[in-house]
Amino acid sequence: MVKRDYSKLQNGSDIRGVAVEGFPGEIPNLTSEAAIRIARGFLLWLCEKTGKVPSDLKISIGRDPRITGMELKYGLLNGFGPYDVETLDCGLASTPAMFMSTLFTGFKCDGAIMITASHLPFNRNGFKFFDKDGGLNKEDISAILRNAEDDERLAKLTPFLSNKPPETSRMTQYPAKAAPLMDAYCDHLINLIRRGVNHSLTFDKPLTGMKIVVDAGNGSGGFYATRVLEPLGADISGSQYLKPDGRFPNHAPNPEDPKAIASICDAVKSAGADLGIIFDTDVDRSAAVDNNGKEIARNGIVAMAASLVAERFPGTTIVTDSITSTELTDFLENVLDLKHLRFKRGYKNVINKAIELNAAGEDCQLAIETSGHAAMKENHFLDDGAYLATKIVIKAAKLFAIGKSIDTVLEDLKEPAEAEEVRIPIKPEAIEKAGSLAAIGDKVINELSAWAENYPGMELVKPNYEGVRIAFDMELPKSPDDAEDKASERLAGWCLLRKSLHDPLLPLNVESSVKGGCRVIYELLYSFLSGYDELDTEPLKKKLD
Repeated sequence: MVKRDYSKLQNGSDIRGVAVEGFPGEIPNLTSEAAIRIARGFLLWLCEKTGKVPSDLKISIGRDPRITGMELKYGLLNGFGPYDVETLDCGLASTPAMFMSTLFTGFKCDGAIMITASHLPFNRNGFKFFDKDGGLNKEDISAILRNAEDDERLAKLTPFLSNKPPETSRMTQYPAKAAPLMDAYCDHLINLIRRGVNHSLTFDKPLTGMKIVVDAGNGSGGFYATRVLEPLGADISGSQYLKPDGRFPNHAPNPEDPKAIASICDAVKSAGADLGIIFDTDVDRSAAVDNNGKEIARNGIVAMAASLVAERFPGTTIVTDSITSTELTDFLENVLDLKHLRFKRGYKNVINKAIELNAAGEDCQLAIETSGHAAMKENHFLDDGAYLATKIVIKAAKLFAIGKSIDTVLEDLKEPAEAEEVRIPIKPEAIEKAGSLAAIGDKVINELSAWAENYPGMELVKPNYEGVRIAFDMELPKSPDDAEDKASERLAGWCLLRKSLHDPLLPLNVESSVKGGCRVIYELLYSFLSGYDELDTEPLKKKLD
């Protein structure tokens, strides 16, 4: 019996792996055989959850434009085909659209798979899974991979075989039914915008006169410009990188990438546009650019989404990830009169927390990460970048109609003077010696907490759900060049040291209310963290050079 281990393909609630050679040392591990077996693992999981036999199930498959997408699709089809599963081939699609295939009339799928690795390089690929309840959780993915590894588990499907299963995806033996899912999804968004703007004179084309720039980063999101905005009357002539290209030749398809954000900001300014929208590869994340060419990302996209929610749901709770700023909390609570729960990194973490709050009787309408994952209760708590973009477009169109612009929404959002991140690696030999990555991370975080609790000018932020968050309130040391009578500046800031969700390192986020404040925080933290042989503190030291 061949022993297989697919556990390294798990990335939280997704599956991701190296699908083709492309970078030195990265050996493909998401192969044709793995795709076939993972399909069977999902099939077994879905049968057990629904109580249905394979021939009664309908499963949709979509993909982003990665160069390995077709090969992995064939693997999935050859995994399902021998069991007479009804499969729908949705072609080039977005991740949120794949979930909607479980809800849309005419589709009503029992399960859905999106072939994507989000913003990762072209040589990676992966799978995101859905059923009618939404995106699968980490525990579900673990179960699917255990099924895929184990011949005895997969043997439970044997009574339902109608054909001999293939061992490779090179030749597709089991075709799928072509399904126009993206037509239905685009119609869905178009109708949302028409009803949301509700111009009596221009109902069919409510974006007439507006110029909107879309940057799809050569991923799946180009449809939003050509099949949603343009039919509604928008001028999309300044848009860029709409053509799908799985090698992503222009910039990373990632709303958090500085080069990508700079590119769309320039495009908006060059076009004199009213709004810019940028998507990640599979369109479950987005960010925006205002009419001045200023990015609406990270804390800004959280504030924008919360502003839109606050119009209909005053006083609701907003769940965010852990690295949101103090200024954002002030905006949410004191400007919008909302409640802010700063929780953990990981889009499924914030979504599941929001669902938990609603189940406990607390109204929560929005779960959102600074990465651009935004999930609204009104949209099934689906993290849908195009849905968030649609809500922003509706707001921009309403403002445009009365001679105002989208930048007015965030005019009361203050920003830190400095905001930086440093990633501190944990040495491989230390992990091997400790026997656990988590053990080292927990030790450092716990001891830093104890140290900070007794250090003048530092205060532990509570409640805190991830790592250690420290607030700073102290005078900045004067420069030798400062005049004698110059008053000392006061540093207000914070840092968060946490364990990475996926990598052997400790990310450190730092923000300061004044220029030079981050360096002061780095100096204090370096004096403590440099004492750990388990850490490579060189990236932190470079901040002080």
